[in-house]
Amino acid sequence: MFQVYATMDQRMPLSQVAAYARRVESLGYDGLCVPEAAHDGLVAASVAVQATTVLQVATSVLVAFPRSPMSVAHAAWDLQELSGGRFELGLGSQVRGNIEGRYSTAWAPPVPRMREYVQSLRAIFDAWQNGSRLRFEGEHYRFTRMQPFFNPGPLPHPEIPVLLGGIGPGMTALAGEVADALVTHPTNTAPRYLREVVRPRLEKGARRSGRTDGGASLMVGPLVAAAPDAAGVAREREWARRLLGFLYSTPAYVPSLELFGWQERGERLGALAREGRWDDMSAIVDDPMLDTLVPSAPYAEIADVLIDWYGELADRTTFPVPADPANDPHARRAIERLQAE
Repeated sequence: MFQVYATMDQRMPLSQVAAYARRVESLGYDGLCVPEAAHDGLVAASVAVQATTVLQVATSVLVAFPRSPMSVAHAAWDLQELSGGRFELGLGSQVRGNIEGRYSTAWAPPVPRMREYVQSLRAIFDAWQNGSRLRFEGEHYRFTRMQPFFNPGPLPHPEIPVLLGGIGPGMTALAGEVADALVTHPTNTAPRYLREVVRPRLEKGARRSGRTDGGASLMVGPLVAAAPDAAGVAREREWARRLLGFLYSTPAYVPSLELFGWQERGERLGALAREGRWDDMSAIVDDPMLDTLVPSAPYAEIADVLIDWYGELADRTTFPVPADPANDPHARRAIERLQAE
């Protein structure tokens, strides 16, 4: 059975988040992934949990390193209490240019730093829930002080799932080692890539930490081309073509093309980006590439396509909220089919 999560426009004004979250809940989604780009992910998550009653709300993903784990722990604990146990903490590392230039935060190798980040969060949560002495001392983080005045105390639902966004081998394996789920990116969500690359990395991380559950579960986040009819699906595929051209112009995403023999396309897209030739990128993403990366079908068939692609690989998937509310009944039926699988 799939859990089905909605996503939201990263530029959506906060004044619109509550109504959007209520719409998502009314459509029957299990959860909502709240991004962080133009707005603060924790603030948006707070708005979403207050507007809903049963919807899981996950940051997907919160930029971790500019924030102290203690600050994030307090926010996550508060959101878990506020939501009655419906909050999920998704974390990501971001690239060095953004960490240093956009956040004015010192850079360090992200995998060992994220390992300590998650471990320290769990040590803090344990101190609050169970009254254990807070003592986490690592290379990047050190937490040894928790006076009762600053301790929020235990929760009825203290288990806050930690999700990691990851693409490269190190961060993906780390998710298998310390996280509850790996959140994939549209560039590393092809079924063959999940089967041959992502799953083995998760299992490697699980073995490293002695986990016996095969490592983190998978939340897949493909670009889905769904519409009421074939003409609408074709339009959605063209949107995905343009977006993939832009995404694969980023060097960090190019390695996921190697499995399919498309690394040279990523290099060409990178060259076009450096030249500012954004309109020329779509031509490099041909139809066979779209067929491999973008599940596409009318609403009446898209659930079966997603089940065929991911049924044996993942237990959660994102599914787009229709741009036109007139298509909400179609989306609701597709969501119900995915949840029944």
